[in-house]
Amino acid sequence: KEVKKIVESVNSLSLEEQKKKAEQIGIEIKKEKIEEEKELPPLPEAEEGKVVMRLAPFPSGPLHIGNARMVILNDEYVKKYKGKLFLVIDDTIGSEEKFVIPEAYDLIIEGLEWLGVKYDKIFYKSERLEIFYEFGEKLIKAELAYVCECDAETLRKNRREGIECEHRKQSIEENLEKWRNMISGKYREGEAVLRLKTDMKHPNPAFRDRVLARVVEREHPRVGKRYKVWPMLEFSWAVDDLLLGITHILRGKDLIIEDMVEEFIWDKLKIEKKPKFIHYGLLSIKEAKLSKTYARKAIESGEYSGWDDPRTWSLQSLKKRGIQPEALRKFILSMGLSLADVSVPAEILYAENRKIIDPIANRYFAVLNPVKISVENGKEIREVEAPLHPDFKERGFRKIPFDSRKIWIEKEDFENLEGKEVGLINLFTVKLGKKSEFISEEIRFEDPKIQWVSEPNVKIKIVMPDGSLKEGIAEPALANLSENSLVQLIRIGFARVDKVGKEIVLYFSHK
Repeated sequence: KEVKKIVESVNSLSLEEQKKKAEQIGIEIKKEKIEEEKELPPLPEAEEGKVVMRLAPFPSGPLHIGNARMVILNDEYVKKYKGKLFLVIDDTIGSEEKFVIPEAYDLIIEGLEWLGVKYDKIFYKSERLEIFYEFGEKLIKAELAYVCECDAETLRKNRREGIECEHRKQSIEENLEKWRNMISGKYREGEAVLRLKTDMKHPNPAFRDRVLARVVEREHPRVGKRYKVWPMLEFSWAVDDLLLGITHILRGKDLIIEDMVEEFIWDKLKIEKKPKFIHYGLLSIKEAKLSKTYARKAIESGEYSGWDDPRTWSLQSLKKRGIQPEALRKFILSMGLSLADVSVPAEILYAENRKIIDPIANRYFAVLNPVKISVENGKEIREVEAPLHPDFKERGFRKIPFDSRKIWIEKEDFENLEGKEVGLINLFTVKLGKKSEFISEEIRFEDPKIQWVSEPNVKIKIVMPDGSLKEGIAEPALANLSENSLVQLIRIGFARVDKVGKEIVLYFSHK
């Protein structure tokens, strides 16, 4: 009869009223929908077993969520065509602002392992300098490149105005001599560059006689100062995409100029079998600032705790927060392969992660901004038994100590619900106040329900996605958890246990 009465009461409410009531008492309304698996479009002229693709991270930091699109799409295509995937660490010298950092090499490999990406072979650009030097000589002999001694400002001005400089008319012999002098260290940084002969009247000024290589005197973390001349990105790829037998190049549409340079060189050298280019738009997460240079500076200044600080959005930071690699893969694949730039909220990733961790995360009570209350005239209870997971009772129960004189609840709950009848989850109903009045052993469906912590309890710290730290108290069962456990703190959210011991530290995943 009681159940029938409740059902009739619920059915008498409108859909919106039902939703509102459900939210008030902490019930999540889930919209069931049929999910369609998005299939990636076929690669142009791809043959099963013959596709060769590459990942080309620049080691200025670990892979972050933005890089994950490049990684996962390449990985998926190689699996689809039963092909090969090369990891080519793009460790050219970089710039003074964006340079190679030694720890990035291991961090990149660590991130790929976490994502479950297997590559067939690893190459380092810094070990291929001699190959680029030989190719530079080949371009000079084919009258496709020349050594330019213009200063940077003159070079930019001539390119902007479409003016050919005097060095463009040098003979092959002069260019070869100057190129070899560049390599042997006879030029200082800024005194000479190798340029590609394109067209100084090309409608795109950026394409006019592009710089292919330059003198750099900075030290490199892998090869020190052994080499004086370093290739630009597009020159190194024009060489390596050919020599490594790459069949398909997947890259962001912001790198179209690199395509143009590669294709120009291949066409001039009459290369018949050329790699195919496939592009995608930029993916940004509204809550994320994706800049390795900014992150590095923040780490150096002490603003960030390290490369796994949640604000870096590195793969290491996602792992630390309890984001699952399968969730990230599904999130990336749901975006498909589109030229449109996409800016999405992190909640789309969190929704995928929630599906995976909700069934495995045991439930616990915690209070982050505690207000102390007591319960008058209540039944004498010393501990409460509650399921570890409401949907999997067979997983077992946890025992929560209870002292009616010492109960802590969230300050926000106290301020919003003082004087009202409230269900203390797994306990009973009270009229909320500093000295709460016991009302009933039953908790009514329509009453708001709140979590609580009594004594004894444990202190916890939660690192939030914005890097802030929240401190609170929790039921003592948290002290028995192992590191890397995934939990749901009831009415707070999901988190990963990072440390257990003198202090309990968790990293917040999401609601």
